[in-house]
Amino acid sequence: MQLLGSLRQLALAPSLEKVSFTGRGFAVPPSETSEKLEAVPQAVVCGFEWGISAPDVRDVQRRLRLVDPEQRGFAYEGATMAFTILDSVRGNRTAQLLSGAGERHIFLAYIGIGFAMARLPRPLWKKVLPDLDSHYFPTMSWLAVDGYGFDKAYFDTERYVDRQAPIAPYSWDGDPDYFCRVIDQGIGRALWFIHGADTSKVAAAVAAFDRHRQADLWSGVGLAATFAGGGQPAELAALVRVAGEHAAELALGSVFAVKARSYAGFVPQHTVNAAHEFTGLSIEQATEVADSTEVLGPISSSEPRYELWRQEIRSYFARAGNRVATS
Repeated sequence: MQLLGSLRQLALAPSLEKVSFTGRGFAVPPSETSEKLEAVPQAVVCGFEWGISAPDVRDVQRRLRLVDPEQRGFAYEGATMAFTILDSVRGNRTAQLLSGAGERHIFLAYIGIGFAMARLPRPLWKKVLPDLDSHYFPTMSWLAVDGYGFDKAYFDTERYVDRQAPIAPYSWDGDPDYFCRVIDQGIGRALWFIHGADTSKVAAAVAAFDRHRQADLWSGVGLAATFAGGGQPAELAALVRVAGEHAAELALGSVFAVKARSYAGFVPQHTVNAAHEFTGLSIEQATEVADSTEVLGPISSSEPRYELWRQEIRSYFARAGNRVATS
């Protein structure tokens, strides 16, 4: 019990002010857009606080049902983060949370596991993934690595964004090399928040990274812009043009964001707008792209099934007649 109490103390989430753009020191002027984006990490903090202090999983589930549908997935991120930390000592709270209605938020819940990984020593990482009864387990568990990369960039921006410090590989799903690529996908998502959805600053931030890292960064940008919102249609269209050869990566991230929103049962208008600008598709069409390209059955490739799925989506947009708006 003493160890569990110590973990709770060490893992206490930052205040709502500390996760705000001002609190993080990001040069983002106050606006309606910044307020909307700041609500995302604040929803994560609320979910975490409920998870770390609630008497049982059912109490947390009741609270999560009260969160606005647009923000509910982010609150699930926080609650999953808390339960993952607690489960590293004892328990199966995460599996309980993500059974039933919680399974609809599996995509963001994996990201929450990544947030927990950023606060746990690596020897405990082997215990963070619960065995879930989900169609997307374990394929989408790579989103935990994405969440880990996001956390590193958001909370230590000077080191991982400004100085582009490398993160030591880890053999996630047996692939330490791909681990580093997924870290960059999470960093790309963080850039959207760090620069307050200012598309010109986001594009400049991606361009400042080594060229071999930029494709995965652009994928993260596309996911964040589509799922969290913040960009106006004209700005998003301009971002596609700036991405140039990496426009398919923006589309890839956007398709995954649409799939996550659709699977959770709520698609806000900003997701509709971003999907249209990045992919030229409706929500129904983008969801169909995700579903029809999923890699099922046995595979002979040494690459993770998650990356093979991503490659299939890229190929869809590379084929003649499928739009990635590079013109």
